[in-house]
Amino acid sequence: MKAVFDQRQRLHDPQFRLQDGKVVVNPDRPARVDELLKGVAKAGLDLTAATDHGIAPLAAVHTPRYLDYLRSIHARRSAEVAGLAEVVPGRIAPARNVFYSDDTEAQIGFHNTDTSCPISAHSWDAIYWSAQTALTGADLILAGERAAYALSRPSGHHAYREISGGFCFLNNAGIAAQYLLAHGHRPAVLDIDVHHGNGTQDIFYDRDDVLTVSLHVDPAGFYPFYSGGAQECGAERGVGCNLNLPLKRGAGEADYLSALKRALGRIGAFGASVVVVALGLDAHEGDPFQGLKVTTAGFSRIAQAVAGLGLPVLNVQEGGYMQPELGHNLASYLSGLQGV
Repeated sequence: MKAVFDQRQRLHDPQFRLQDGKVVVNPDRPARVDELLKGVAKAGLDLTAATDHGIAPLAAVHTPRYLDYLRSIHARRSAEVAGLAEVVPGRIAPARNVFYSDDTEAQIGFHNTDTSCPISAHSWDAIYWSAQTALTGADLILAGERAAYALSRPSGHHAYREISGGFCFLNNAGIAAQYLLAHGHRPAVLDIDVHHGNGTQDIFYDRDDVLTVSLHVDPAGFYPFYSGGAQECGAERGVGCNLNLPLKRGAGEADYLSALKRALGRIGAFGASVVVVALGLDAHEGDPFQGLKVTTAGFSRIAQAVAGLGLPVLNVQEGGYMQPELGHNLASYLSGLQGV
């Protein structure tokens, strides 16, 4: 089993985050990379570099105007605002079926759901190579590997087709799933992050060629709040191809594994030929977001259950934030997937 990473992902170093009216430290710090790489090493994975697939696989999921926004907005806004360190929305569009303005402030408000995705002069390089890392992981699966790990950072599962949110810009797992679909697979996306994969759900919601399944804290009182209910099962051709399994905040490992059994049953019934795991590690009992109570050993049990499907598994990194067990949690999962 191989792991994929590109050092350019460290270039995204967000300084801004608004919480309870205060500017606080953004939890998606580059230091996360070092902890995750320790987990990769502990699990004994070989590390390989990401390769450049160009913009086309990204544009198969995201709109051209959104990709152009991510690439260019810091330079364009900096030309208007002297000394601008990061692009952060000061307003949010009330809907997306509205007039699309060329004004930079208007575009910033259009392309964000919240203030958690600051863009600096170097963010685009990190965002781009995060997606390329996931695509390189997909290449490993296409080449015959039974499992691969893509250390994609920034994360992706809260990113819609043309909206950033929740520290996510490009939907890396969705891009990888679409890429695998285009190469003959029938993908299922299994999101085990503590937060609902709202962006991934939205991208595939009216489709029947990609199954989306998410285990997460009940969004009635937890981010992303407005998406992730059990009643959301898909639309049009996609009815029955989206499954949400919300858990009570603070739920423990037994409840989690019970929900995972349901998730894996749906993946089997879908006839998936490959699983893309949106690998959040923030369901851990020590994660700063304090959503669920999965133990470090529990991540091995999760991985063993996923491996039990007998399908190739591409694991794309999502959440999991700075705390002493972060690297150990990743090592536990990767080792479990390898049967170690």
